Amino acid sequence: MTDLSSAKAALRRQAIELPSWAFGNSGTRFKVFGQPGVPRTPEEKIADAAQVHRYTGIAPSVALHIPWDAVDDYAALAEYAREQGVRIGTVNANVFQDDDFKLGSVTNPDPGIRAKALDHLLACVDVMDATGSADLKLWFADGTNYPGQDDMRARQDRLAEALEAVRDRLGPDQRMLLEYKLFEPAFYTTDVPDWGTAYAHCLKLGDKARVVVDTGHHAPGTNIEFIVAFLLREHKLGGFDFNSRFYADDDLMVGAADPFQLFRIMHEVVRGGGLEPAEGIAFMLDQCHNIEPKIPGQIRSVLNAQEATAKALLVDTAALSAAQRDGDVLGANAVLMDAYNTDVRPLLAELREADGLDPDPMAAFARSGYQEAIAAERVGGQQAGWGA
Repeated sequence: MTDLSSAKAALRRQAIELPSWAFGNSGTRFKVFGQPGVPRTPEEKIADAAQVHRYTGIAPSVALHIPWDAVDDYAALAEYAREQGVRIGTVNANVFQDDDFKLGSVTNPDPGIRAKALDHLLACVDVMDATGSADLKLWFADGTNYPGQDDMRARQDRLAEALEAVRDRLGPDQRMLLEYKLFEPAFYTTDVPDWGTAYAHCLKLGDKARVVVDTGHHAPGTNIEFIVAFLLREHKLGGFDFNSRFYADDDLMVGAADPFQLFRIMHEVVRGGGLEPAEGIAFMLDQCHNIEPKIPGQIRSVLNAQEATAKALLVDTAALSAAQRDGDVLGANAVLMDAYNTDVRPLLAELREADGLDPDPMAAFARSGYQEAIAAERVGGQQAGWGA
């Protein structure tokens, strides 16, 4: 078992990055549900994210999505974030919402459209330079709907060419994180459908490229913790997009659908040294809060990730290794289950109190009056969201 002082130290180092878009209006394919007080500007998103960090203590950065978070002065936006007590984190590119990208972005058969997509990716690196961000996250909706629609091998060639151009533009302390997704919006082929495809591209790209594991982007029954263990072993795991899914990339709060899976993932992270700062794993949320309040939804998500991490840190590794060596199948499983069944909430409440935080972040935010204040203040203007 990790001794308690070491576990507490690891938990204090933990950092969960918040997605700016989770504070805007979101919903299903059929309807987006608006809520009072939803941010209208990137600055208001950052202010709301700062509330999550204020009450949890482990959410110090906010990911941007361009052009959803486009501003005239990104250096000023970064300074505003610092004034709020947080910082700008990962920059996410968006090459999936322009009409020109109907048949793909960087893999599109039209070289002019490919150039347009690449220009956007390079512009996102400019945003990184201005904000001090170290990571560029790339997710491509590129794919095809019908057999014969396009040359699958040629699309991989086009993808590789674009990724190489982005890598060459990155600064010495910057990197690219390549995300994959089994399907959607393409129904026949997706150009980056799985971790193997992402890994193969990142392997060729070298040290500046790593794989992102979005927990909602797999076929049912996929052993995500195996993927995590493998990528950690190869030092090619760049980060996570944490969320939950019941059917197909639901983007629900992390730990909502299968908290045991989240624990298993975090166990492999701990086992593989992924909590160590030197490994450079970015722990990010990627969620859509369709019906729940935005800020409390983010606080609850952060707490779910923290609780799973705490349980993973309490695994008796010596007992687990002994049972594995002895071929004690039930004994080894019991060691994991003992840690998973431990109620870590008192430990985390104690840790927060020791650090000057309220032991119950959800209740503390509810008492703060912040939600009521922004509902009254943010009247008029266009609420942030992605329409529908």
